[in-house]
Amino acid sequence: MLFLAPISKRKRRNMTEENTNNSIGLLLKAVLKQRSLSMKKFSELTDIDIATISRIINGKRKANPNHLQKFADCLDVPISELFAAAGYPIETNKDMQLDDMHSTINSIQEILKTSNMNIETFTINSVKQKLDSYTKYTLTKDGKGVILRNFEKKVQQVGSIGPFIDHLKDMFLKFSKMKGSPHELALIGGALLYFISPIDVIPDYLFPIGYLDDALVIKLVLDLLSKEV
Repeated sequence: MLFLAPISKRKRRNMTEENTNNSIGLLLKAVLKQRSLSMKKFSELTDIDIATISRIINGKRKANPNHLQKFADCLDVPISELFAAAGYPIETNKDMQLDDMHSTINSIQEILKTSNMNIETFTINSVKQKLDSYTKYTLTKDGKGVILRNFEKKVQQVGSIGPFIDHLKDMFLKFSKMKGSPHELALIGGALLYFISPIDVIPDYLFPIGYLDDALVIKLVLDLLSKEV
């Protein structure tokens, strides 16, 4: 695995500001140049053929969510920046509040109806079932290891995408220091695993709606923890 040194936020911001149209092509060119990565090597690292990458960079093809997720993983650039540069709307998730669960569910369902995404009907039960499976996995050594190894990387990939990030950071701090009862830590771990996993009820690559269910999970767990107290 090739190790790539992280790019500072200021450098990434300058790269984006160089293009008034938020072109994914210019952003990728700048990052590849800064990293001294050839298009051939970039193709190998992302497992995307050179012709496709070339067309994306030259503005002849729109990058799809799967492409952008691979770019983010390879270049260690927050996926929110790549989606913005590629012309995808990302405002929906930033302003989501966690106060009203019913409102959150309605918002998700409405977005899914208008997004032409091939996703089964979103329900609170589907999220609870997935959260329950992650909560059980948290009780295993492997589950704990996944959280401790991958949480910070996932946050860096996502960027400051929404208000729930601060809640997740607080949860991770408690989990990493084992502050709480076994039941509380299991709930917290389940929420963290849900966030880390790219395949949820709504897959993360369907950005930005892919993180709406993550916000809902945080709300569910926070409510359960408050009842514990």
